[in-house]
Amino acid sequence: MAQHHRRTFVFICSMFVALAAWPLIAGAYGVDLVTKIMIYSILALSLELLVGTTGLVCFGQAAFFGIGAYAAVLLSKDTAPSVLWLLPACVLAAAVYALAVGALSLRTRGVYFIMVTLAFAQMAYFVAHDTPLGGGTDGIYLYVKPVLGKLVDLDRPLALYFFTLACLVGTFALLALLLRSPFGRALAGIRVNEQRMRATGFSTYPYKLAAFTLSGGIAGMAGFLFAVKDGFVNPELLGWHMSGAVLIMIILGGLGRLTGALIGAFAFVLLQELFKSDAIFGAFAKHWQLDLGLTIIACVALMPSGIVGLPAHWRDRLAGRRLASAKGTPGTAAPGETTREPA
Repeated sequence: MAQHHRRTFVFICSMFVALAAWPLIAGAYGVDLVTKIMIYSILALSLELLVGTTGLVCFGQAAFFGIGAYAAVLLSKDTAPSVLWLLPACVLAAAVYALAVGALSLRTRGVYFIMVTLAFAQMAYFVAHDTPLGGGTDGIYLYVKPVLGKLVDLDRPLALYFFTLACLVGTFALLALLLRSPFGRALAGIRVNEQRMRATGFSTYPYKLAAFTLSGGIAGMAGFLFAVKDGFVNPELLGWHMSGAVLIMIILGGLGRLTGALIGAFAFVLLQELFKSDAIFGAFAKHWQLDLGLTIIACVALMPSGIVGLPAHWRDRLAGRRLASAKGTPGTAAPGETTREPA
């Protein structure tokens, strides 16, 4: 177990070091693409806290993501706002809505919980879609990007890249520490058997509500970064298809592991870019959703533990072959006979 944790730690550190070095070898397109992937990774981590850790399948995560993005635009005026107050304001706006949604939806279970969270997300979507507040279908532009003092201007791609990387590392570290705390252990217990947790004296509702609120706040931070990156927000950010895409990311990467959320986000976006490529698929690139859907179905069918579970799966298969080979050595029983295992 200690060796497994050591390998995971080395992999995570190597991944973050590679991300930090990426701008040294990548062009403008590569930096922009990885910035987008890191934003989606933060969003995937927020959902992983609910689905993989607590066992709450939320289909409304896009609402918190979109609220954070819209708050970043609506709170920005003609002068460049400071990140020191704008980012916390966006996180707070998403967390407050998550608190309200969670307070009601967590009183339901199973498919009813999924449908209630979807309904709340669609409510937020139609507020942005059908009212002047959200700019309607045209969306809203962010004309002035936020700054961090006089040193960091998020209008510069490299500054935004490293700021996003810092947010990703901070989010990952926060959740990793949280999952190792008594609070995280309680969430894991709720996922495994909520009834038993209640029988042992735990009031599970406050734990789930706290996790739901924290998840919404993290999604709001991802929305803030997305708005700053694109300089534009529209109601599609709050749509159900965005919630579905994030759910696919964590399933593709592997549920129950924070590294699975990171790997799933990278895999999902890179697969999208691959199937959209005219240079590779030509005219068929316009049907990229079909290719992506078939690929995801194949991945889920062949890798039930996700991409992050592949090394363990390969090790188990290799160990099984070695065991079978050892049993096939001289001394194997003849047909109709049994061999006696050594004591």
